[in-house]
Formats: sequence, C-alpha cells, structure tokens
Amino acid sequence: MMQQSSPGALAGLRVIDLTQMLAGPFCTQILADHGADVIKVEAMTGDGTRLTAPFCEDDTLREYGGYFQSVNRNKRSIAVDLKTVEGLALARKLIDGADIVVENFRAGVMERLGLGWERLRERNPRLVYGTVRGFGDPRSGASPYADWPAYDVVAQAMGGMTGITGPDHQTPMKIGPGVGDTIPALMLCIGILSAVHRVKETGKGQFVDVAMTDAVLAMCERIVYQTSYTGVVPGPEGNRHPLLCPFGLFRARDGYVSIAVANDPLWEKLAAAIGHPELGTDPAFSTNAARVANMQQVIDLLEDFTSGRTKEQIAAVLGGKVPFGPVCTSAEIFADPHYAVRQMLVDVEQPGSAQRVKIAGVPIKLSDTPGAVRRRAPMLGEHTDEVLRAAGYSGDDIDDLRAVGAIR
Repeated sequence: MMQQSSPGALAGLRVIDLTQMLAGPFCTQILADHGADVIKVEAMTGDGTRLTAPFCEDDTLREYGGYFQSVNRNKRSIAVDLKTVEGLALARKLIDGADIVVENFRAGVMERLGLGWERLRERNPRLVYGTVRGFGDPRSGASPYADWPAYDVVAQAMGGMTGITGPDHQTPMKIGPGVGDTIPALMLCIGILSAVHRVKETGKGQFVDVAMTDAVLAMCERIVYQTSYTGVVPGPEGNRHPLLCPFGLFRARDGYVSIAVANDPLWEKLAAAIGHPELGTDPAFSTNAARVANMQQVIDLLEDFTSGRTKEQIAAVLGGKVPFGPVCTSAEIFADPHYAVRQMLVDVEQPGSAQRVKIAGVPIKLSDTPGAVRRRAPMLGEHTDEVLRAAGYSGDDIDDLRAVGAIR
C-alpha cells in the first residue's frame, strides 16, 4: 500500500517541471517525494515515456507503463501547447508563482520559446532555474559538444564510467541501470536545493546547470587521480578492484556474492571465517599491498571456499563478520525482509488495470518529515483544471483555453 506520512520537508515549495524522459523527471520526483508540489507541464501528446513498456496485461487504458509510473509519482500533470500564445502565457503565469522551474531541453529551446532564464528571472527574481543536459549549458561553460543530443549510455561512455567497466581490459560495458541519467538527476537536486536555501538569505534565485557527462565523471573520480598521480590510464577491471584485495564478486554455487576487504584487520577475520586463519599473518597476504600483488592467488583461495556453497550458506558464515552481500535478483529483492521493513517496494494504483503494481520506494529517511509515495503517477492532463483554477483562471477561461487548443 502507498505510504501515509507527513507532508514532507519540502512542503510549500512549488516546482514547474518541464522535463521528460529520465534525468529531469527523476530529479523532480525526488523533490515531490519530499513534499514539493511538482506540476508536470507536458506537451499535448504527453511525455514520450508514457508509451514505453512494460504494461500490465489487463491494462485497458495504456495511459502509461512502468517506466513513467516509476519516475513520475507524487506529481500533478497539466497538458499545455507551448507553441500557442495562450499556452506560453499560461506557462509564464505558473512560473511566476513558482519557486523552481526544471527543464532538460537542448540548449536554446527555452530561449526560443521566450522562457529563458534571463527573461523568467525578470518576472520572478526568487526563481531557481534548474537544467540538466548532456554537455551542460553554455552559461556555465560552452562545451564543444553543446549541440549534441545525449542519453544515458552517451553520458556513461563519455564520462569515463563505461571505460572502467567490463569483464576484461579490452571490453568496455555500460552499467545496467540508467546511471547516466539518475546520477545527474541527483546532482541537480542537490544544486536546486542549495540555490533554494540561498534564496532565503538573498532573495535572489540562481541558474543551476548540470551536464550529464560532468556528473558521471564526478562519480568516477578515481580515474582522475589515478591518471594524474601515476600516468596510467585505468581500464575495465572486471569484478575486481585495482587498489584493494579482495574486493569484488566471487562465484557461489547458485550465483555470486560480494566480499569487500578494505583493510588488514578485516582480512584476518575473513581468513579465519573461511578456515585459514594462518593467512591472516602470512606475509604473502597479511597486507593489502601483498594481496594486490598476489591478487589471483587470493581470488582462487576465496573461490575455493565460495564456489562450493550457496549464497545462503556463505551468508551464514560471513554475514555480520566482514562486508559481504549476495548478488540479488529482483525476485530475491522482492522476498528480502530488509526491503519490506525499509518500505522500498511500494504498491501503487495502475490506471486501467485491476492490479496494483510495485515501484521503488523513497531511500532518504527523515526522522520528523519523512518523504513518501503518496500517489501514483498522473494521467496526462489529469490536474489541468485543478491547477488552473488555483492559478486564478475561471471555468470560462479554462473552457476558452481548451477551445483554442492551448490545453487538453
């Protein structure tokens, strides 16, 4: 069931959300999870991810699938044609009354619409304007790739993440989830809230710019200092760590487990747990430098222990003693009591379907003003009339806007 809780730490903030796809919506969803009133301003045909599978088999509406549901909960939706004079005027009026506006169009689109930062701040000096693009906004540094479109995999590739991920040194590989979008989204959220805090002191909003590639590189900070300090260009390391040992994934009888030994006392505990206490003081293995130098021997020793045991059996030996965890499938996550007690699998309504569906919960836990999944993702234009009435439009005004095709 959906969570019931306080209004959230960000209650009272109003966000005009002009984003689509993943990076922008993920950012604004975090704000919505924590109580901000996020008004998703969509094109008349809606965010393109509404059409993206999967759908429930019995869904008679096909209003949206799992992708859209997962990153647009807690928001309200209005459908506006920004190519009409009336639609643009409506957008400006909503932004005039907002604390934050967020967009992820290519550079220049908002300016061509007359909704650029410089014009908007003249009307609303306290406005915080957040943007996330593949290579950033020219205001913060004009990238030679500023006009290139970008998605998750491009940001992963050019930000350095793909180049250090893969089964061997010759084979780069993308990360499974869309971290080229979600990491920039998190960075943008931090930037927006920093600017909102500053408004309290100065009364002036700011332009907040995150390049997807920059955010990914920031998460891959290790490759920067490694190259700078040593002159060595890091490559894919497989399931190992180049500087720590053992630190990675190891075969089990029914899958894989993770083991992370970041210091020598932990190594002594691990050695004892797997039945080889003598390895804790053996000069060939007793220090991290020695283990890194003899990495394959360490891996072989550990996999002698892990490969003949199930993940559950290994957990019984190592769990709570050294940093350890099984590699979990989604089915195992659904069955794990940790995620139940932490409210990380939340049931929501799926319009058009008789069944409720699960989406990921809110990972940030605040003691007094917790965030929550309060409602499902909105249907296209579900709140148009509600939002416009609150903005001062009469019923006749709304009818007129609908008649000229400015709203849905």
